[in-house]
Amino acid sequence: MDNEKKRTRRPNGASTIYEGADGKWHGRVTVGVKPDGSPDRRHIERKTEAEVIKAVRKLESARDAGQVRKAGQRWTVKTWLTHWLENIAAPSVKPSTLAGYRVAVNVHLIPGLGAHRLEKLEPEHLELFYRRMQEAGSAPATAHQAHRTVRTALNHALRRGHLTRNVAMLASAPRVTEKDVEPYTVAEVQQLLAEASKRRNSARWAVALALGLRQGEALGLRWDDVDLSSGMVRVRQSRLRPKYAHGCAKPCGRVHAGRCPERQQTNAPTDDTKSKAGKRTIGLPDELVGLLKRHRAEQDRERAAAGGQWHPGEWVFASEDGRPLIPRTDWDEWKRLLKAAGLRDARLHDARHTAATVLLLLGVSERAVMGVMGWSSTAMAARYQHMVDPIRRDIAKRVGGLLWQPTGAETRGGPGDPERRPDRAD
Repeated sequence: MDNEKKRTRRPNGASTIYEGADGKWHGRVTVGVKPDGSPDRRHIERKTEAEVIKAVRKLESARDAGQVRKAGQRWTVKTWLTHWLENIAAPSVKPSTLAGYRVAVNVHLIPGLGAHRLEKLEPEHLELFYRRMQEAGSAPATAHQAHRTVRTALNHALRRGHLTRNVAMLASAPRVTEKDVEPYTVAEVQQLLAEASKRRNSARWAVALALGLRQGEALGLRWDDVDLSSGMVRVRQSRLRPKYAHGCAKPCGRVHAGRCPERQQTNAPTDDTKSKAGKRTIGLPDELVGLLKRHRAEQDRERAAAGGQWHPGEWVFASEDGRPLIPRTDWDEWKRLLKAAGLRDARLHDARHTAATVLLLLGVSERAVMGVMGWSSTAMAARYQHMVDPIRRDIAKRVGGLLWQPTGAETRGGPGDPERRPDRAD
């Protein structure tokens, strides 16, 4: 009898189905483990045995496919995004990436979606939220940034078992139309460099237009990175936009810490380059080597004039007291340079597009261009190298030379030439 009981006893954790004293049928399915280590047994109740059997089998299939939400805290969108931002994203992403996440989460996502239960969030909620963002004045790119942020946050929730699907993957993302970039022509670059030569830190703009360095990469250069004797520059780090905290003992009355007379910077001045491919060594044109030599001599004179007020740091492009340039100040100077040169307005990043297009004009191989520009993917060439008129004219000339070149018939006497008779053996 004991042996018979052992043979019929159900294993631990197996699903059970039974009729209760209430006249209803019940099922219990083990789907995992609770936070305290005890089995997570889910209860199912139906009117008939067939109905409960069907429901139990469905839950077992979902469990086996990893589609059952884990037991534990009942997250709202607000509580999950806050947890994800501070405990998952903050320790693992670059400061600039984290800053973008913070804006998307705190300014847009939590106010717009925070009250939803995480597991009850639907694609339609997200799509309505994106539309309302844009109706309230947000640019499509801002709505798209919010979409990318919530998609990333929900992916982490999915991997940890708090969700069974990522609804951001199902929602239609806001449509973003990239603006056409028109790189400056060679003549316009020369015009810019001529105007820049009249200004302090003139070599800064030659570096942007000739080498295509990102703003942070150019402002993050130190003299140890530049070898003027061999004509090489090493890109190793990127200048960060400074963040400040109030340093005043008594409240200074300034709302923004950056305007406090005794402000204190709270982040590091630099970080690693945008990607591993961003760490690179680039050759310097002889003309740029000459510009950098003159620039260093001018900086040495400024250091001598500043005396004890000079801030050490050996920044290639610095303020008059040796401090590293602030990205916003650098951007303002670029705008003033364009206006003084009489050229159309453009983003500072368009200087990088211009440098990439110059390499295309010169016929530099794609692999070499990737090394100069610090790209990790060949797809970036399509975004940064643009068809300009000299390239279009060269293509047209080549096509014309191929299609309208003299034919064999014309050079050998035409159809009547006996050498072209079809009955003549070759």
